[in-house]
Amino acid sequence: MDRVFIIAEAGVNHNGNVEIAKKLVDAARNAGSDAVKFQTFKAEKTVSIFAAKAEYQKGTTEESETQLEMVKKLELDMNEHREIMSYCGQKGIMFLSTPFDLESVDMLDVLSLGVFKIASGEITNLKLLEKIGCLNREIILSTGMADLTEIEDALTVLNEAGTPREKITILHCNTEYPTSMEDVNLLAMQTINKTFNTKVGYSDHTTGVEVSIAAVALGATVIEKHITIDKSMNGPDHKSSLNPREFKEMVMAIRNIEVALGDGVKRASLSELKNKKIVRKSIVAANDIKQGEIFSESNITIKRPGCGLNPMKWYSVIGEVAKRDFKKDEAIEL
Repeated sequence: MDRVFIIAEAGVNHNGNVEIAKKLVDAARNAGSDAVKFQTFKAEKTVSIFAAKAEYQKGTTEESETQLEMVKKLELDMNEHREIMSYCGQKGIMFLSTPFDLESVDMLDVLSLGVFKIASGEITNLKLLEKIGCLNREIILSTGMADLTEIEDALTVLNEAGTPREKITILHCNTEYPTSMEDVNLLAMQTINKTFNTKVGYSDHTTGVEVSIAAVALGATVIEKHITIDKSMNGPDHKSSLNPREFKEMVMAIRNIEVALGDGVKRASLSELKNKKIVRKSIVAANDIKQGEIFSESNITIKRPGCGLNPMKWYSVIGEVAKRDFKKDEAIEL
């Protein structure tokens, strides 16, 4: 695309309910997102019975349940995926999803998913990387918690499996929910770009929108941000998501920044050319000057408007002879 690709990360904010998922699709579409992304997983294939919840999950879900129990309630089956995908088609927004296990990769492949998103937590999941890589689809790879060596290793697996680097966009990311400003380290996105010579973007888990906007100014081609219908809903990610109004404001700001970045050529814009003569200055007579007088520091000066000689020619004018009379403030001619 010739503009930033904005992904509304619905994730599991549907709480296992297809109707809520459709509302998230509507919110993402109305906000101007290019895509809405969900998460595809078989809970038992993804989380062991011994897995603890992350700290941010403990405060936003039922305290007594395990991570496996929490995730199980958020699972969507094949038919539910088809229904949501169909609804996205009706609404004119791209459906995306992140698979977390091998069966889920197969499911999304059967559904002809055009772009595969790989979550930060899967960047060391060799078998998942191989399976996605062999599909030779467009890939968006999140890199939260990873260093450059781990990113290189993941890219190598994807490349050797069959997906060239030209089809991979790497997202800088921090997986703390929410991410503090001190931990954003946004310049690392540019480091990734310089190191791997791939398209880059940012997956934003901060509470505001300013970091996503800054990422666009620094060269992000993809922005991913969580969206929810209501931040007060129960669930692991609602509180660190944007509501529909906030998401729309972010999209509008990003689109404005895209336009504002321009083409990088420093020149006067068409809109400001009309002001050029008004706000710039010319060499003018400091007082009345008679024909034959010599222009000097005492009888010429610099004032608006910029209709006469450019003041940068000041020393070329000094010492010249006036060829006619000049009234005070009249533009000097040679």
